[in-house]
Amino acid sequence: MTTVRQYLSVEEIAQLRQKSNLKATLEILHTWGWIVFAFALAGLFPNVLTIVVALFILGGKQLACAIIMHDASHNALFTSKRVNEWIGNWLGAYPILHNVEQYRPYHLQHHLHVGADDDPDLTLTTGYPTTKISMARKILRDLLGLTGIKAYIAVFAMHMGLLEYNLGGQAVKTPTQNRTLPHIVRKAWQNLRYPLLAQFIMLAIFSSLGVAWLYLLWVGALLTTNQFCLRVRSIAEHSVVPDRHNEITNTRTTYANFVERLLFAPHHVNYHVEHHLLMSAPPYNYPLMHQLLKQRGYYNNGGLLENGYWNIIKLAATAKFDPNALPNR
Repeated sequence: MTTVRQYLSVEEIAQLRQKSNLKATLEILHTWGWIVFAFALAGLFPNVLTIVVALFILGGKQLACAIIMHDASHNALFTSKRVNEWIGNWLGAYPILHNVEQYRPYHLQHHLHVGADDDPDLTLTTGYPTTKISMARKILRDLLGLTGIKAYIAVFAMHMGLLEYNLGGQAVKTPTQNRTLPHIVRKAWQNLRYPLLAQFIMLAIFSSLGVAWLYLLWVGALLTTNQFCLRVRSIAEHSVVPDRHNEITNTRTTYANFVERLLFAPHHVNYHVEHHLLMSAPPYNYPLMHQLLKQRGYYNNGGLLENGYWNIIKLAATAKFDPNALPNR
């Protein structure tokens, strides 16, 4: 808060924190409208091209579901906390086999320790820059489902209490006394009953329409294109930065075009500097906050700003990396 008050007045901060049920509803409808469109495209015109397009749209919108979960964990969408929780789960977390209750404490640790050695998301953003060949291998593993299969085996293990909840790729076993069969069953019931119910509801809807096979696209995207979208989004936010221990230079905002918003930047998540400066602000207010910060010189004083996600991918695939040569535009 100290940093943001150097650039914004108390009145402006209060304005940026104001929530709008209408704007939040439009954000949710935007994501689920695209999901319906992707299924309709593949279902009405089934061929290789439409299925590939649908998989990429669904992968990007599954990331959008994760962002809905994320924003709900900050209570930053609707004016009602109860509505935030319900929407965050049923239209965000449950369809991608997560839940707000587990995600919130984990994610707040990221905000407390961003860039530090105990940042739980650190493994998502380290390891870059890498070579072009290495980057190509990572993306290929994502699109072939190898990353996703490994990730969701871990997700189910976390939900059953076999692993500590961590979405950064760290597999930490829970204490032995918590790995008994009664404990596993109890944790599985607690954490998986609603996410699995959400899957059943989706499958039931498709079955009632005579297109049960479309549910396979949801699972397929979750294991493939979604992993690619997650990777690029994570790189853009905190990777290849001059100093990950500096609160100004360890987070990046990235401008996004139409396709990039579709895949990597749903719900204004590309304004990631703004989110870390004022995490209680609803995402639909980030563009205004960005303009204020830019006008007042935040990005001239070390703040990281990149023009497009293709530039992020190129930056992360440049093995010869000089922090002093980072673009600041």
